[in-house]
Amino acid sequence: MKIAVCVKAVPDTEAKIVVAADKTNIDLAGVRFITSPYDEFAVEEALRIKEKHGGETVVISMGGDECTDVIRDSLARGIDAAIHLKDDDFKGLDPLSTGKVLAAAIKDGGYDVVLCGQQGVGGDNNQVPSILAELLDMPQATVLMKLEIDGGKFKAEREVEGAHDIVEGTLPAVFSAQKGLNEPRYSSIKGVMAARKKEIVVKDATALGIKGQVGGDLRKVKLKEMLMPPDRPSGKKIEGDADTQAKTLVQLLRSEARVI
Repeated sequence: MKIAVCVKAVPDTEAKIVVAADKTNIDLAGVRFITSPYDEFAVEEALRIKEKHGGETVVISMGGDECTDVIRDSLARGIDAAIHLKDDDFKGLDPLSTGKVLAAAIKDGGYDVVLCGQQGVGGDNNQVPSILAELLDMPQATVLMKLEIDGGKFKAEREVEGAHDIVEGTLPAVFSAQKGLNEPRYSSIKGVMAARKKEIVVKDATALGIKGQVGGDLRKVKLKEMLMPPDRPSGKKIEGDADTQAKTLVQLLRSEARVI
């Protein structure tokens, strides 16, 4: 069985984010990049499938030099091989264009299972896994809580509003992982050392056969301006006894907050 797992490099969730001077990106000075947290569940699931069924796991990441450490992290956890999709045409892509690049990298790879995180932390678009499945013409099951594979078939349990949904289908297929699917393992010292020796295959738009098909004016969504959220107004202390406080609170909720 051959398994592809797509991971995204995102700013550390604990980093202090500052908007860059051009207001179309964040200031990357001193910002550490990590594997998008949902993608960690996808990596772990890929490893568990291989441990149970055998085969090969391949991590695929699109972006600039920030992807290198993230790819090495996946290799250190036990992923077998790596592909880095790197090209100036791949900068600032919208979800559809991202799906096109990933599909070009995956389509001829002979993969039985394609795993992604349910969404990349940062953009939180939650669109790429479904777009990828459509472009690859594969069945999909998203927001997984449980995945079982038996031969060429799968049974997936996914979380929907107020219930769980059971999806059954045949491989190859695309899956997106969420928190609760598994418990991601930590990389070992041995794994970290081994990851440093593994080759990372770099592919650009020409190698993927999509030169001139993504990026630039072909993007369907373009970022015009990035702004930090406004500062929260300071709280208001209500004076008086309990009855007075209750009456004042109701009045404020009606006149200022306008929620009643």
